[in-house]
Amino acid sequence: MTSAEQLDLPEKFEKHFEVIEQDGISALELLSNHSHLSRQKIKQLMHKGAVWLTLGNNTSRIRRATRKLPFGSILHLYYDEYVLAQQPPEAHLIRDEGDYSVWFKPAGMLSQGSKYGDHTSIYRWAETHLQPQRNAFLVHRLDRSTQGLILLAHRKKAAAALAQMFRERKINKYYQAIVKGCPEPQTITSEIDGKQAITRILSVTETEQDGYTLLNLQLLSGRKHQIRRHLSEIGIPVLGDRLYGNAPDNDQPPKLYLRASKITFISPFDNQEKTYQLNSPGYPDFTISDPDCHQ
Repeated sequence: MTSAEQLDLPEKFEKHFEVIEQDGISALELLSNHSHLSRQKIKQLMHKGAVWLTLGNNTSRIRRATRKLPFGSILHLYYDEYVLAQQPPEAHLIRDEGDYSVWFKPAGMLSQGSKYGDHTSIYRWAETHLQPQRNAFLVHRLDRSTQGLILLAHRKKAAAALAQMFRERKINKYYQAIVKGCPEPQTITSEIDGKQAITRILSVTETEQDGYTLLNLQLLSGRKHQIRRHLSEIGIPVLGDRLYGNAPDNDQPPKLYLRASKITFISPFDNQEKTYQLNSPGYPDFTISDPDCHQ
């Protein structure tokens, strides 16, 4: 039985409370007074990012239960039992550079959360696991099913600088994918959603599994699902891709054989060339276990 069922609550709902007390009331007190949720449950919801505060034109998550709420502000509660029950897989810190950090995001972990919570996102994992603790800001994204390297900024100025570098293609992104077939190295330039998109197949290596090859790719633009769509267009979808390939559509999604394997750039913080690259030891296996389950 879920928590919502125990409390006779719907499994998904939202509530909004205008703060009308001049002296200020805490977020915990307001939610406790106007919902059937226990104080412990409310604290869990706040920690998981399901409670927001609007003050003027600004709306942001609020996590401290004892925070006094300004008069005229609006407190928002977004409850989704399914989201709250999710447990994130473990991310791994590659390098802490102070202004930013580099992480290995496992498949199944989100890049960012939703209004119902962000506890399964990579940036929230970083905020709760880095020492010393710092805020974390996304500057680029990986699909939930894609594993690999991701950068997180830890100051707003650092986030703005890195995000601009991504927009200007000053950060080089490399990926690996396993496909069925043996394509030639090539550059794929077909537009995606009416916008320029460029993917380069840099090299092709046979795997231990007959008929399957490992591709090293460079992404020269950042369209949604770009590698998956481009490889599907030329007849070699990423192994395990049920959206653009032939993987079975069932309740257990197959492993997607796509990972962000390397990032290089000139750091705007010290003007030094930076290279971050995955090495096989210590990371999830990228060899094919049962190809028939992933086609």
